[in-house]
Amino acid sequence: MNEIEKRKSEHLSIVGSGLGRQSSLATGFDAIRFLHNALPEMAYDAIDTRTDFLGRTLSAPLMVSAMTGGTLEAERINFAIAEACDELGLALAVGSQRIAIEGRGAGGLGAGLRARAPHVPILGNLGAVQLRRGMGLSEAQRAVDMLEADALMLHLNPLQEAIQPGGDRDFSDLLPRIETLARSLPVPLGVKEVGAGLSADVGRRLVNSGVTILDVAGVGGTSWARVEAERGDERLRRIAAPFFDWGIPTAEAVAAMASQIRPGVALIASGGIRHGLDVARSIRLGADLAGQAGGALTAAQDGAEALAAHLSEVVEQLRIAMFCTGSCDLAELRRAPLA
Repeated sequence: MNEIEKRKSEHLSIVGSGLGRQSSLATGFDAIRFLHNALPEMAYDAIDTRTDFLGRTLSAPLMVSAMTGGTLEAERINFAIAEACDELGLALAVGSQRIAIEGRGAGGLGAGLRARAPHVPILGNLGAVQLRRGMGLSEAQRAVDMLEADALMLHLNPLQEAIQPGGDRDFSDLLPRIETLARSLPVPLGVKEVGAGLSADVGRRLVNSGVTILDVAGVGGTSWARVEAERGDERLRRIAAPFFDWGIPTAEAVAAMASQIRPGVALIASGGIRHGLDVARSIRLGADLAGQAGGALTAAQDGAEALAAHLSEVVEQLRIAMFCTGSCDLAELRRAPLA
């Protein structure tokens, strides 16, 4: 196992154990309260949670967000995610494809993934900072082609890279490189954070550069500062400790971004999405989809059937929130009164 594979394996172990998870209070979602509608004047079974994303119809505005790739354990998890998402009609976004692009192990990020999820959107993933390290259109196209992906996400993770031993710490001149890729890539290009949030200003600059999908990935889910600290020595833990809750709470990031972005740009809320009520809150704040990563990992480790059962519960919770606000579809949920 090379150094990158070893790091990815450690990431899975730490996140799966819950050691990298932040307090759910950090997301800001618990401050968002719907006004209960005791007379919804609708049938529960008539609720429509469907939405369109990347030219495909989803059964609900839910995505299993980027986790990891490149190791045998990751392959098992990624295949389980693909099978569960295809069964339920939900989107999936993969973790970093860097190892696969460099030919050091696909970790489930190859043709086998699309074969297990032929009907739903798949979003590829590369680190944006890799655009400074020799990756460009050719590698991005390979990342898309190996999954038959519907879009490609670039992840931004300056905090993680700053704490990670040997991290890539030169983020200079990334925006023009992102713009060049957005202009050349034949599928939509998106950008996501990994747990510290995207501000409205950063989102606006990205959209002006041609990015059409933004995933805020805010505070309240996995803290990659904490994860990297768990991998390090005592000195690294001391350095990282003040940054364990650094960033923009997910609810705040979604609300701010929704007020800024133009029509045609998809907004994804991720970072501490615990259940279907958080999905409903995300939609009400202006997101198009909600993405769950760490919250789905335990189930994904147990296989496709366990993950499908977990995700079904999340969708059922979303439907209950819609019923109790009198929202027959997502358009009405976006206008549901808040307490």
